[in-house]
Amino acid sequence: MIDWIRIKQLCLYTETGEIKHVKEPDSAWKKSLLLAEHSPIRSVQLLIDVPGVPSYVQNHLVRHKIGIEFFVHSARPDRGGKPREKQLKTDPCNMLMSANPQALINIARKRLCARAEATTRSFIKSLRDDLKEIEPELAAVMVPECIYRGFCPEGKRSCGFDKTEEFKTQLEEYRK
Repeated sequence: MIDWIRIKQLCLYTETGEIKHVKEPDSAWKKSLLLAEHSPIRSVQLLIDVPGVPSYVQNHLVRHKIGIEFFVHSARPDRGGKPREKQLKTDPCNMLMSANPQALINIARKRLCARAEATTRSFIKSLRDDLKEIEPELAAVMVPECIYRGFCPEGKRSCGFDKTEEFKTQLEEYRK
């Protein structure tokens, strides 16, 4: 879970120069801070267990570098893995992700795009759905690039979602 008290203390420190005792902020404050992407959201980490993700999905995720660390169970044959020549990209991998909210927002922007690989997109959707239970404000701002920007930056490669009524609905919901 996100330490929202710490985040609020850091926000107030930037205004007053003092660490103050604060109460848990309300949902509207949390979402507004996440939408603004103010620096205190990068001061906390969530530890996310990712069991059994296909090796190629793990390969997509580890390309994200800022605000996130991946701890991947070794596939070395001497540590319980298959011989290298028998390992497949679809083999399940176990990993832990230590990520700040900013990193999760950034990953969602790229990996929730309809142009992203389907299994990786499905994994990020599932992660977002799981986060809805414990950090609903964070899950609400984990959106694809077109919603984040308000338009599709893919140009000729666009899937066309940004021309639909559903896009308008999701964009309005995101901005609330």
